[in-house]
Amino acid sequence: MATEATSLTPDGTLSVTVVYAPAPRRIEQCQLSMKNGALVVEAIVESQLLNATSADLVDALLVSVWGRKAGLKDRLRDGDRIEILRDLRVDPKVARRERFAKQGAKSAGLFARRRVGGKAGY
Repeated sequence: MATEATSLTPDGTLSVTVVYAPAPRRIEQCQLSMKNGALVVEAIVESQLLNATSADLVDALLVSVWGRKAGLKDRLRDGDRIEILRDLRVDPKVARRERFAKQGAKSAGLFARRRVGGKAGY
């Protein structure tokens, strides 16, 4: 099993960023300096990005580190970017089906433009 070395700042702390998007096109982020061995949940609490959120909701959060799913009890490494995730409002597959149904089969996708004299689907 390979061990990963963490590069610490000279004073033995980790530099991490906590990012949260409470609404579309609105991003809040906080740069933190944490002690070595800190947990994801500690960084979220220290960032104070979720002050209005109750403690029960903090325990139910979905988080990722650099886009990969992470747990609240995972240890942090220097340079980590913690992303607090929101629930999807609409399933992307359903949204695509609805857009396609609204546009119609002939005006969307590969078959939107046909060459003059070309076969269907080319």
